[in-house]
Amino acid sequence: MSKQDLIVTALTALQPEHLDVLDESHMHSRGLETHYKAVIVSPAFAGLNAVKRHQKVYATVGELMGQIHALALHTYTPEEWAAQGVAPASPTCRGGH
Repeated sequence: MSKQDLIVTALTALQPEHLDVLDESHMHSRGLETHYKAVIVSPAFAGLNAVKRHQKVYATVGELMGQIHALALHTYTPEEWAAQGVAPASPTCRGGH
């Protein structure tokens, strides 16, 4: 199982309505599998500021963090995501899957 798959599996504990974990390693030096971007739309973020959201995500993927060089997080509540004119999809993982 790739690190990308492990991240997806860990983040599903947040009950995301929409989840994209993109492997962006190819855009960084040496192309190692160490750079990821996660877009998470989850009711679990309701009432949390950006710092608390990031802490919640890092707590969820904490044991993987020693293996990942960079994980960029984009966290939204369903309401925030809808306000951007995008409806949450069912949980998915794109970028190689």
